[in-house]
Amino acid sequence: LSSAEDYAAHYQPGHFWTELLTGDHVSSDVALVDGVPQWWRHARGIASGDGTFDYWEVHADPVPALEDACGRWCRDKLAGYSGMVNLETIGGRIIEVHLRFADQWPDLYGGDPWVEALVRLYEKGEWRFDDRARRTGYSVVLFVKHGPRYRHPPRALQESIRGAPGLSSLQVTFHEDLAPGRHAMPPGGFRVAIVNCWNLEAG
Repeated sequence: LSSAEDYAAHYQPGHFWTELLTGDHVSSDVALVDGVPQWWRHARGIASGDGTFDYWEVHADPVPALEDACGRWCRDKLAGYSGMVNLETIGGRIIEVHLRFADQWPDLYGGDPWVEALVRLYEKGEWRFDDRARRTGYSVVLFVKHGPRYRHPPRALQESIRGAPGLSSLQVTFHEDLAPGRHAMPPGGFRVAIVNCWNLEAG
Protein backbone atom coordinates (compact mmCIF):
# COMPACT_ATOMS: atom_id res chain seq x y z
CA LEU A 1 0.00 0.00 0.00
CA SER A 2 1.60 3.22 -1.13
CA SER A 3 -0.70 5.94 0.22
CA ALA A 4 -3.37 6.73 2.82
CA GLU A 5 -6.00 6.50 0.08
CA ASP A 6 -4.70 3.10 -0.99
CA TYR A 7 -4.87 1.97 2.64
CA ALA A 8 -8.45 3.21 3.10
CA ALA A 9 -9.58 1.47 -0.10
CA HIS A 10 -8.14 -1.92 0.86
CA TYR A 11 -8.50 -2.07 4.65
CA GLN A 12 -10.61 -4.95 5.98
CA PRO A 13 -11.44 -5.94 9.59
CA GLY A 14 -8.67 -8.18 10.92
CA HIS A 15 -5.91 -6.48 8.93
CA PHE A 16 -2.99 -4.87 10.71
CA TRP A 17 -0.30 -2.42 9.66
CA THR A 18 3.40 -3.12 9.50
CA GLU A 19 6.25 -1.41 7.73
CA LEU A 20 7.35 -3.08 4.49
CA LEU A 21 11.06 -3.83 4.79
CA THR A 22 13.28 -4.11 1.75
CA GLY A 23 16.87 -5.23 1.23
CA ASP A 24 18.84 -8.42 1.76
CA HIS A 25 17.28 -11.11 3.95
CA VAL A 26 20.14 -12.44 6.06
CA SER A 27 20.15 -15.21 8.66
CA SER A 28 22.91 -14.71 11.24
CA ASP A 29 24.10 -17.13 13.90
CA VAL A 30 25.87 -15.53 16.86
CA ALA A 31 27.70 -17.02 19.85
CA LEU A 32 27.01 -14.86 22.93
CA VAL A 33 28.73 -14.76 26.30
CA ASP A 34 26.66 -12.70 28.74
CA GLY A 35 24.94 -11.09 25.76
CA VAL A 36 28.21 -10.04 24.11
CA PRO A 37 28.84 -11.44 20.59
CA GLN A 38 31.93 -13.65 20.31
CA TRP A 39 31.43 -15.20 16.86
CA TRP A 40 29.24 -14.50 13.81
CA ARG A 41 28.26 -16.29 10.59
CA HIS A 42 25.84 -14.94 8.02
CA ALA A 43 23.83 -16.77 5.38
CA ARG A 44 21.71 -15.49 2.51
CA GLY A 45 18.90 -17.62 1.15
CA ILE A 46 18.16 -17.74 -2.57
CA ALA A 47 14.38 -18.08 -2.53
CA SER A 48 12.49 -20.20 -5.05
CA GLY A 49 8.93 -19.23 -4.07
CA ASP A 50 6.17 -19.99 -1.55
CA GLY A 51 8.54 -20.26 1.41
CA THR A 52 11.06 -22.55 -0.31
CA PHE A 53 14.74 -21.97 -1.05
CA ASP A 54 16.96 -23.11 -3.89
CA TYR A 55 20.07 -22.81 -1.73
CA TRP A 56 21.71 -20.87 1.07
CA GLU A 57 25.10 -19.20 0.77
CA VAL A 58 26.93 -19.35 4.11
CA HIS A 59 29.36 -16.44 3.85
CA ALA A 60 32.91 -16.50 5.14
CA ASP A 61 33.17 -12.71 5.18
CA PRO A 62 31.95 -10.58 8.07
CA VAL A 63 29.19 -7.98 7.65
CA PRO A 64 30.44 -5.16 9.91
CA ALA A 65 27.39 -2.83 9.71
CA LEU A 66 24.99 -5.68 10.50
CA GLU A 67 27.19 -7.03 13.30
CA ASP A 68 27.48 -3.56 14.83
CA ALA A 69 23.71 -2.91 14.84
CA CYS A 70 22.70 -6.41 15.93
CA GLY A 71 25.55 -6.57 18.45
CA ARG A 72 24.17 -3.47 20.20
CA TRP A 73 20.73 -5.10 20.33
CA CYS A 74 22.20 -8.32 21.79
CA ARG A 75 24.16 -6.49 24.48
CA ASP A 76 21.05 -4.51 25.43
CA LYS A 77 18.36 -7.21 25.26
CA LEU A 78 20.26 -10.44 25.97
CA ALA A 79 22.61 -9.43 28.79
CA GLY A 80 23.02 -12.42 31.10
CA TYR A 81 22.45 -14.97 28.31
CA SER A 82 25.30 -17.21 27.14
CA GLY A 83 24.49 -19.41 24.17
CA MET A 84 23.61 -19.21 20.50
CA VAL A 85 21.13 -16.82 18.95
CA ASN A 86 19.81 -16.72 15.39
CA LEU A 87 18.87 -13.29 14.03
CA GLU A 88 16.81 -12.88 10.89
CA THR A 89 17.16 -9.45 9.31
CA ILE A 90 15.85 -7.62 6.25
CA GLY A 91 17.79 -4.57 5.18
CA GLY A 92 19.69 -4.67 8.46
CA ARG A 93 16.52 -4.61 10.59
CA ILE A 94 15.77 -7.53 12.92
CA ILE A 95 12.53 -9.35 12.07
CA GLU A 96 12.97 -12.54 14.14
CA VAL A 97 15.14 -13.71 17.05
CA HIS A 98 15.59 -17.36 18.04
CA LEU A 99 17.60 -18.70 20.99
CA ARG A 100 19.13 -21.39 18.78
CA PHE A 101 21.33 -21.70 15.69
CA ALA A 102 20.69 -22.94 12.17
CA ASP A 103 21.18 -26.65 12.70
CA GLN A 104 21.55 -27.56 9.02
CA TRP A 105 25.14 -26.34 8.56
CA PRO A 106 27.45 -26.90 11.57
CA ASP A 107 29.74 -28.79 9.18
CA LEU A 108 30.09 -25.58 7.14
CA TYR A 109 30.86 -23.66 10.34
CA GLY A 110 33.81 -25.85 11.26
CA GLY A 111 32.63 -29.41 11.90
CA ASP A 112 33.63 -31.21 15.10
CA PRO A 113 35.78 -28.37 16.54
CA TRP A 114 32.85 -25.97 16.12
CA VAL A 115 30.47 -28.41 17.81
CA GLU A 116 32.96 -28.81 20.68
CA ALA A 117 33.06 -25.01 21.07
CA LEU A 118 29.24 -24.98 21.06
CA VAL A 119 29.09 -27.56 23.86
CA ARG A 120 31.67 -25.60 25.87
CA LEU A 121 29.60 -22.43 25.44
CA TYR A 122 26.57 -24.05 27.07
CA GLU A 123 28.53 -26.06 29.60
CA LYS A 124 31.00 -23.41 30.80
CA GLY A 125 29.71 -20.11 29.41
CA GLU A 126 32.85 -19.48 27.35
CA TRP A 127 33.57 -19.39 23.62
CA ARG A 128 36.84 -20.76 22.24
CA PHE A 129 37.02 -21.54 18.52
CA ASP A 130 39.82 -21.02 16.01
CA ASP A 131 37.92 -19.67 13.00
CA ARG A 132 40.87 -18.69 10.78
CA ALA A 133 40.13 -21.45 8.25
CA ARG A 134 36.53 -20.38 7.56
CA ARG A 135 35.37 -20.41 3.97
CA THR A 136 32.15 -19.81 2.08
CA GLY A 137 29.88 -22.83 1.79
CA TYR A 138 26.53 -23.63 0.25
CA SER A 139 23.48 -25.49 1.48
CA VAL A 140 21.44 -26.80 -1.45
CA VAL A 141 17.84 -27.67 -0.58
CA LEU A 142 15.76 -30.29 -2.39
CA PHE A 143 12.00 -29.69 -2.38
CA VAL A 144 9.47 -31.97 -4.07
CA LYS A 145 5.67 -31.93 -4.43
CA HIS A 146 3.42 -32.20 -1.41
CA GLY A 147 1.23 -35.28 -1.11
CA PRO A 148 3.14 -38.54 -1.70
CA ARG A 149 4.67 -40.49 1.15
CA TYR A 150 8.37 -40.44 0.32
CA ARG A 151 11.00 -43.02 1.25
CA HIS A 152 14.63 -42.44 2.17
CA PRO A 153 17.19 -43.13 -0.57
CA PRO A 154 19.06 -46.45 -0.25
CA ARG A 155 21.99 -46.19 2.16
CA ALA A 156 24.51 -47.00 -0.59
CA LEU A 157 23.26 -44.06 -2.64
CA GLN A 158 23.45 -41.75 0.38
CA GLU A 159 27.05 -42.81 1.04
CA SER A 160 28.07 -42.30 -2.59
CA ILE A 161 26.62 -38.77 -2.49
CA ARG A 162 28.40 -37.98 0.78
CA GLY A 163 31.70 -39.07 -0.73
CA ALA A 164 31.44 -36.92 -3.86
CA PRO A 165 34.11 -34.22 -4.39
CA GLY A 166 33.20 -30.76 -3.12
CA LEU A 167 30.45 -32.01 -0.81
CA SER A 168 30.46 -31.67 2.97
CA SER A 169 27.28 -33.48 4.06
CA LEU A 170 23.96 -34.95 3.02
CA GLN A 171 20.98 -34.59 5.34
CA VAL A 172 17.71 -36.42 4.73
CA THR A 173 15.15 -34.10 6.32
CA PHE A 174 11.95 -36.10 6.73
CA HIS A 175 10.73 -39.12 8.69
CA GLU A 176 9.55 -42.13 6.72
CA ASP A 177 7.32 -43.27 9.58
CA LEU A 178 5.44 -39.94 9.83
CA ALA A 179 2.60 -38.98 7.51
CA PRO A 180 3.59 -36.11 5.18
CA GLY A 181 1.10 -33.79 6.87
CA ARG A 182 2.87 -34.26 10.23
CA HIS A 183 5.97 -32.48 8.92
CA ALA A 184 6.29 -28.69 9.17
CA MET A 185 6.88 -27.66 5.56
CA PRO A 186 6.34 -24.47 3.55
CA PRO A 187 3.42 -24.27 1.10
CA GLY A 188 5.74 -24.39 -1.89
CA GLY A 189 7.11 -27.87 -1.35
CA PHE A 190 8.08 -30.82 0.84
CA ARG A 191 11.78 -30.72 1.81
CA VAL A 192 13.40 -34.13 1.46
CA ALA A 193 17.13 -33.37 1.62
CA ILE A 194 19.89 -30.83 2.12
CA VAL A 195 23.30 -31.09 0.48
CA ASN A 196 26.01 -28.96 2.09
CA CYS A 197 28.96 -28.27 -0.14
CA TRP A 198 32.00 -26.11 -0.81
CA ASN A 199 31.29 -26.00 -4.53
CA LEU A 200 27.78 -24.90 -5.54
CA GLU A 201 27.88 -26.71 -8.88
CA ALA A 202 28.83 -29.97 -7.16
CA GLY A 203 26.01 -29.49 -4.65
